[in-house]
Amino acid sequence: MRHFSLKVKLTVLYTVCMILVVAVALSVLFSLSSREVLSTVRSSLRHQVERSLDDVELEDGRMVLDSDFYSLDEGVYLSLYDREGSFLYGRVPYGFNTQPEFSDGELRTIREGNLSWYVLDMGFQLEGYGSLYVRGILSIDSAEQSFRVTMHFALVLMPLLVILTAVVGYRFTRRTLLPVRKMTDTVQNIRQEKDLSRRVELPGSGGTKGSRDEIFRLAETFDEMLEELEDAFRREKQFTSDVSHELRTPVGVILAQCEDSLDREGLTEEQRRDLQVVQKKAKEMASMISQLLLLSRADEGRQRLNLERVNLSELTETAAEEAALLARERRAEVTVKVEPDIWAEVDETFYLRMLMNLLSNAISYGREGGHVRVTLGRQAGQILGTVEDDGPGIGPEHLPHIFDRFYRADESRSGDGHSGLGLSMVKWIARAHGGDVWAASVPGKGSCFTFTIPEK
Repeated sequence: MRHFSLKVKLTVLYTVCMILVVAVALSVLFSLSSREVLSTVRSSLRHQVERSLDDVELEDGRMVLDSDFYSLDEGVYLSLYDREGSFLYGRVPYGFNTQPEFSDGELRTIREGNLSWYVLDMGFQLEGYGSLYVRGILSIDSAEQSFRVTMHFALVLMPLLVILTAVVGYRFTRRTLLPVRKMTDTVQNIRQEKDLSRRVELPGSGGTKGSRDEIFRLAETFDEMLEELEDAFRREKQFTSDVSHELRTPVGVILAQCEDSLDREGLTEEQRRDLQVVQKKAKEMASMISQLLLLSRADEGRQRLNLERVNLSELTETAAEEAALLARERRAEVTVKVEPDIWAEVDETFYLRMLMNLLSNAISYGREGGHVRVTLGRQAGQILGTVEDDGPGIGPEHLPHIFDRFYRADESRSGDGHSGLGLSMVKWIARAHGGDVWAASVPGKGSCFTFTIPEK
C-alpha cells in the first residue's frame, strides 16, 4: 500500500469503511426484519381468522359463507370444520396434507417435509347450528421467500453500491487533494526552472472568495515561505554583488602596490618573497571576485553570451596545450583525443574558461606524475567532451555537491589557489549553452567530468 498514491489510499479506506457500515446496517436490518416479518405474518393470520368468524351465517336453516371467506387475503387459507373435525367449506393450501387436532386459539407451527406452516384454530358457536371451527393456514416458506427476495436484491445492489462508493470517494478525494497536487507541481517547476517567483496561488488567495480549509491554509503558508525564501536569496545575491564590487578596488590597489614595490631596487630577498606571496594571494582574490561577479550577473540574468561559430576541435586542442604547461609542475601528462572539424555556436571565451577550469581541477587534484585525458566527439546530436584524471577520486558522499559554490571535497587543500567557484562556473557555462555537465568518480582510480553542448 505504501507505493500507492494518497488518493488511492483514501479512496480504499473510505470504500472499506462504507462497506463495513452498510454490511453491519444490513445485517442488523435483516435480522430485525426477519423477526418483524414473521411477527407480522402471525398477526395477519390471527386477524384474518378472527374476521372470518363474521363471514359464517345461517339462513333458512342453511349455512351461508361470505365470498371473503374464500379470498386469499395476505396469503391466508381459511377452512370451516364441524365439531367432529369434518371439513365443511373453505380452501386448504396445496401440500398441506396433515389434519392436526384442533386447539382453540393456539398458534402452532406445523412442519411437513420441507414445508412449514402457521396454523391457527378458533372455535365459535353458530346459533341454530352448534359448535364450529375456523382454521387459518399460512405458509411460513412463502412469507420467508418474499423476505429472501428482498435480501437477494440487496445483495445484488451491494457490488453496485461498492463501485458507486469507490467512484464517488475517488472523485471527492481527488478534488480535495487537488491543491496538494498543485503544490507538488509548483515545487517541481521551481526545481526544474530554478524560479522562486512561482506560487501555488489557490483560488481564494489574495482576499478572493474560495475554500479556507486546512489544505488551503497550508498552500497559503507555503506561498508565504516561498516569498521569504525568494527575498532571502535576492538579498544574498545582492550582497554578493555589492561585496564583490566593493572588493575590486582595494584588491586592485593591493596588486598595483605590489607591482610597484617589486619594481623598486634595494629590496631584500625576504622582502621580495613576502611581496610575491601577497601579490599571489591578491591575484587569487581578484580571480575569485571576478568569478563571483560573473556568477552574480548570471543569477540575475544579466550575463549574456557572445555566440559565434567556432571550431571546437582546435579550441579544445589549444586549451589542452596550455594545460600541459601547468601539468609540468606536477610532472603530469595531458593527452588529447578529439574528432576533427567539430563546429558549434559558442561563446569562445566562456568555452575556454569552462575547459581550463576542468583541466586545472584535474591537474591540481589528480595524482602527481599522473595522466589527464581530454576527449571531444559527437554523440546523439550533441557534442560530448570529457576531462578525466587518474587521481584519488571523489567520495560518493561529496559527488552530489561538487558543483555547489565554495564546496570542497578535500578541506585540507584550501590554500591551493582554488576558490571553490570553478565547477560552479563550469556548470553555469554548460547550461547557458543549452548543455549540461556531470561527474563520475571511483575512489582510488580517478574522476571523469563530462560536458555536453548542442550541435548547431
